[in-house]
Amino acid sequence: MLAFTAYLGLFLSAFGAATLLPLQSEALLVGLLLSEAYPAWALVAVATCGNVLGSLVNWLLGRYLEHFRERRWFPVKQAQLEKAQAFYHRYGRWSLLLAWVPVIGDPLTLVAGVMRESFWVFLMLVTLAKAGRYLVLAALTLGWSGLL
Repeated sequence: MLAFTAYLGLFLSAFGAATLLPLQSEALLVGLLLSEAYPAWALVAVATCGNVLGSLVNWLLGRYLEHFRERRWFPVKQAQLEKAQAFYHRYGRWSLLLAWVPVIGDPLTLVAGVMRESFWVFLMLVTLAKAGRYLVLAALTLGWSGLL
């Protein structure tokens, strides 16, 4: 039961960290890696799944965000939305490889939804970025041989 709780906590932490909530999952991942109680590959996989699914929530929000543009309570001004869209047009889908970067990564996944990025392209690029980040973090924590 303790293993399930650890994996669930890591998943929820990674999921929340990928949304626009001010959370982070890296400290929990490092702590679990250092405990040596769980396989590193499993922790990286769980964190990646949670983080990618959280980014997918941002993408879905972005897809439907513009339906509410004319409402008074709409949180994004027209100028801000146009600026974000111009950025995405300029750098394109490859900017999703920066989805792992703190501060800019989460809004970038939201903009990808607004820009109607393909689900499969989004999923592939964001998974690559998020998994890469967790793999590097695990390698720095345990060394490359500790990942197996």
